[in-house]
Amino acid sequence: MLNIENLHAEIDGKKILNGLTLEVGAGEVHAIMGPNGAGKSTLAYVLGGRPGYEVTEGSVTFMGEDLLDMEPHERAAAGFFLGFQYPVEIPGVSNVQFLREALNSQRKLRGEDPLSGGEFLKLAKEKAGLLKLDMEMMKRFVNVGFSGGEKKRNEMVQMGILDPKFAVLDETDSGLDIDALKVVGEGINAIMRDPAKGVLLITHYQRLLDYVQPDHVHILAKGRIVKSGGPELALELEREGYEAVAA
Repeated sequence: MLNIENLHAEIDGKKILNGLTLEVGAGEVHAIMGPNGAGKSTLAYVLGGRPGYEVTEGSVTFMGEDLLDMEPHERAAAGFFLGFQYPVEIPGVSNVQFLREALNSQRKLRGEDPLSGGEFLKLAKEKAGLLKLDMEMMKRFVNVGFSGGEKKRNEMVQMGILDPKFAVLDETDSGLDIDALKVVGEGINAIMRDPAKGVLLITHYQRLLDYVQPDHVHILAKGRIVKSGGPELALELEREGYEAVAA
């Protein structure tokens, strides 16, 4: 589903990714863990198409297509979703307005009919309910005045509405308390646990993996995958630390 081969990338001339190779199949959840500065967020930004990140070598294919050759909006329309570590605030634009425009723009690129206002509100209410987010919050400006946990839940509602084929979630557990972590984990499972979908979870800690059980866990260090294993690898990291496990 997602195939990354020998990926090298840099920003402002500084090399960050150094030959990263990874394959995520349909129906699979993969977790990437690693210390600060390992290249986890850079990987997410490169896959999402963030400007400023230059791929100098390697390839990324998504559903058999060259992902790196697509513009960010084309990646989104193809079914690729990027969840940010720090969701941005958009003053003056309501969640409902933002998401209806985003969804209908993607549908247009795919040759599908747009959803009416009523159809969209029904969908939004359903997905907000999964993440226990009040519809009144959906009418507020995007992330403005939201707590850290509310921003992350709001982003998962966005994922539910856009219904991607593949999601890269960059430290979605960051800033979540225990209750919010459980809600977000259950939301990810409800939205993305599907034989036709794939997930790449980027995280520092094992705690999110208690709720979203990965099929594979990878350790990223110095811009490349240095060790892979099953869910037990995350528990080993929690006990021993990165230096001991990745050595």
